[in-house]
Amino acid sequence: MMIGLVGKPSCGKSSFFKALTMMDVKIAPYPFTTVEPNKGATFVKTKCPHTEIGKKCNPNNSDCVDGTRLIPVKVLDVAGLVPGAHLGRGRGNKFLDDLRQADALIHIVDMSGKTDENGLPTDNHDPLEDINWLREEIELWVKGIIEKVWAKSDDSIIIKQLTGFTPKNEIISQCIKDAGKDLEKLARLVCERTKPMLIAANKMDLPGSSKNFGRITKISESEIVPCSAELEIVINLASSKGLAKYENGGLLIYDNANDQQRNALEKVKKFIESYGSTGIEKCVERAVFSLLNCIEVYPVQNENNWSDSNGRVLPDVYLVPLGTTAKEFASIIHTDLAKNFIAAVDARKKMKVKENYILKKGDVIKIIAGK
Repeated sequence: MMIGLVGKPSCGKSSFFKALTMMDVKIAPYPFTTVEPNKGATFVKTKCPHTEIGKKCNPNNSDCVDGTRLIPVKVLDVAGLVPGAHLGRGRGNKFLDDLRQADALIHIVDMSGKTDENGLPTDNHDPLEDINWLREEIELWVKGIIEKVWAKSDDSIIIKQLTGFTPKNEIISQCIKDAGKDLEKLARLVCERTKPMLIAANKMDLPGSSKNFGRITKISESEIVPCSAELEIVINLASSKGLAKYENGGLLIYDNANDQQRNALEKVKKFIESYGSTGIEKCVERAVFSLLNCIEVYPVQNENNWSDSNGRVLPDVYLVPLGTTAKEFASIIHTDLAKNFIAAVDARKKMKVKENYILKKGDVIKIIAGK
């Protein structure tokens, strides 16, 4: 699973990426700081099922901290887009093409209005304009891709042309059916269904952001999450130096912080009290669990001990779309399991289920396959 970060230059996108991944990336107040896309990983949090059976889990493809499972999610930070990107402006075609890899998009918006559409310093720029034009740029890019084969009026050719937008051709096929002969509608549907997007209202700690946020949330149809990547970085650095700790939805500042550090951390603490968090983790969680409608599922080989063949308890966890069947889950683990699928076992109920069983959030599942 890959979450793509998009936005205009200087919107705080590289800071957002660093806040999520704590990787060292170029961060500077000028356009196109990122030229090649940065790739990293973050995680989403869910309750680990090991708390139900009183056994310590042995995570393999994730981590577990105090009963909370940290499930990895890939993150792609693409260089800033500018108006006209679909025509190649600002190396736009390459940047847009990088977005093929993403399953969902987080649009980072400078909610302070201190940068214009090109990422240059200004005053009183309307962030709503950025929300609108970036979505239009992506749709125009997709439209341009479809236009190359549109005259042939052959669904299979259009589907092939859009290979890479989604691994499921049926999604594109349904978009074609719903759009009819309307090219613009088809481009819009492809974007909505293969690259769902939410808005990260970044730089909410700066003057003017709160006013813009309140106005835009009243008129925009997009889901908008208030956040500050810079403050999340401050928390991560302070935590690594033993100066503060994110605890119970608040920030605990330790006595060893000096006056300058304390002043900076008090600003972070006040922000968290106002918005509930820095919003960075919330954006990814909304992208995974709301936009992509995913659930977490744990495969095991022993339904009694919830372990694999080596006795490791709940070693792996997978994020899969809601509606995934037991057999489809088997193919995600390994194609041979799907080919030789016999049945599955709900480890909680110790009950066999058929191949069309719809997985539920947090399921612990054993796949039974022949040889």
